[in-house]
Amino acid sequence: MNHQTMLQVQGLTKSYPTAHGEALTVLKAVDFSLQAGDTLAIIGPSGSGKTTLLGLCAGLDRPTSGTVAIADISIGDLTEDGRAAVRNAHVGFVFQNFQLIPTLTALENVMVPLELRGQGGPAQEAQAQALLERVGLLERRDHYPIQLSGGEQQRVALARAFINQPKILFCDEPTGNLDGETAHRIVDLIFELNREQGTTLVLVTHDAELASLCGRTLRLKNGQVVPSAPPSA
Repeated sequence: MNHQTMLQVQGLTKSYPTAHGEALTVLKAVDFSLQAGDTLAIIGPSGSGKTTLLGLCAGLDRPTSGTVAIADISIGDLTEDGRAAVRNAHVGFVFQNFQLIPTLTALENVMVPLELRGQGGPAQEAQAQALLERVGLLERRDHYPIQLSGGEQQRVALARAFINQPKILFCDEPTGNLDGETAHRIVDLIFELNREQGTTLVLVTHDAELASLCGRTLRLKNGQVVPSAPPSA
């Protein structure tokens, strides 16, 4: 079994300047670590810092203080290009609003991470088609996002997220824009791929049922980690 630490977060704090010259702290001194294959749900009310934490963990933003390491690579001192290279090598994303490129077909969208690696040959196209088949959309491979339903777009996004066989997958409200039946299908696919590939999974969600499927839960309130359940009286 692989016990590599896939995500190490220490003292993570994020503040923004305000018009009055004071700092608004949206995340304060967050610590946690995840091993290969771990599943974590980040939960909490709106405005608690969940998406900010996810973006910092993925290197999409820089913390005010604290450190983040992905696959033992500290990303804090890397350039933007350096962080992008780490993401392309190790990270997959699934966003609530899908983030598909409207001018590309479903197949071309799935292949984008490979193209960024300079890997766009027949073998990679076959790999992308196999993933589209896995998510039940091979017959829609030549359709553009506007021709797909929300659930179909999310399945394309999921195939794209796994095309590089990422070591860690970040999901920001992956079922937030989907109906109940479609959401269940997306969740099933995410956890199937997590088990098969040993991918570390980090989910931001308001969905208590989805959070309960994860091995661990991190609850945020006002930018700080709080106990997941209130203490007994």
